[in-house]
Amino acid sequence: MILAVAVASLLISPGPASADAIRDRQWHLASLGVLDAQKLSMGEGVLVAVPDTGVDDRHGELAGAVAEGKEFGEGASGNGKADTDGHGTAMAGLIAGRGLPNGGGVLGVAPKATILPVQTIHSDFGGSPVNLAAGIDWAVAAGAKVICVAAVTSEYPEVRTAVERAVKADVVVVAGVGNTPKNKQVGFPAKVPGVVAVAGTDKDGKHAAISATGPEVVLAAPAVDIVSTGAFGKYVTGEGTSNSTAIVAGVVALVRAKYPQLPATEVVRRLTATAADRGKPGRDDEYGYGIVDPVKALTADLPPSAQPSSGPAQSAGPGKGGAGVGVGWVVVGVGVVGGAVLWWVRRRTR
Repeated sequence: MILAVAVASLLISPGPASADAIRDRQWHLASLGVLDAQKLSMGEGVLVAVPDTGVDDRHGELAGAVAEGKEFGEGASGNGKADTDGHGTAMAGLIAGRGLPNGGGVLGVAPKATILPVQTIHSDFGGSPVNLAAGIDWAVAAGAKVICVAAVTSEYPEVRTAVERAVKADVVVVAGVGNTPKNKQVGFPAKVPGVVAVAGTDKDGKHAAISATGPEVVLAAPAVDIVSTGAFGKYVTGEGTSNSTAIVAGVVALVRAKYPQLPATEVVRRLTATAADRGKPGRDDEYGYGIVDPVKALTADLPPSAQPSSGPAQSAGPGKGGAGVGVGWVVVGVGVVGGAVLWWVRRRTR
């Protein structure tokens, strides 16, 4: 199945010439206390799957950070390391960018984690929900402990089943809630029970206008004016819940590295129980349980909890150990295959 994808224009800043200034533009690192969190964990030994447009590991910040992956789709034979669109490379940089010498370049949240590129979106020809499902299943079999889904798709049963299998296999599945105006409610597969649904915030910690809302939202993270790696050695700046999704996936990698024996449900409970509550007291439809707090997630002394149930109405929270539901990016394009609509949602770039 092939989808026609209408790719939005991608404005890229010059690569090497701007590398030294890139770190200063990564405002989310200071906002979330990421450098302090990295004194406690850097994501060592954690494999993070990124089912996306592929990851260009020729980017300096991603050298040595990307494992051999796999491409899915008709005639696919690649290892996931080709990315003509740049979205997957941007997600990889936010999660595990190594930075450049002398404090330059993009630094990911978990710079010692390893990215598993799963190319399920093809910028020239689109992709299909079936490819996404196959990619998720393959990533679980390959040993991924975190899966970052930065896309919104129609409710294909194959995708739901693959996500459910991943959750049952002790994998933390993180997905963005989707972006307005296309997604006003939490998208799919974000709303699959057990998925960590991530909404977006701005530089003031307020709910980002680009972010969808809904009862399935679990956590929030920065989504606006986010700088990351792009394809062909370039850098991109954009907005969308794909950014917040990748950032939370990085925090999950930090926690999984520090607490390798902790079940996925308890990893999620650490994130929700320690999140900075914003908006209405307690869980709300804009922030979920709050803005993710990496340092507290790594250091909090939490009481034991009962085995949680998972579901949109019983998503993970401080008093529960369950996971929520979510997905996100900014719209790249739309395609229709056999009556199913697949929205590749990526960051708006400039």
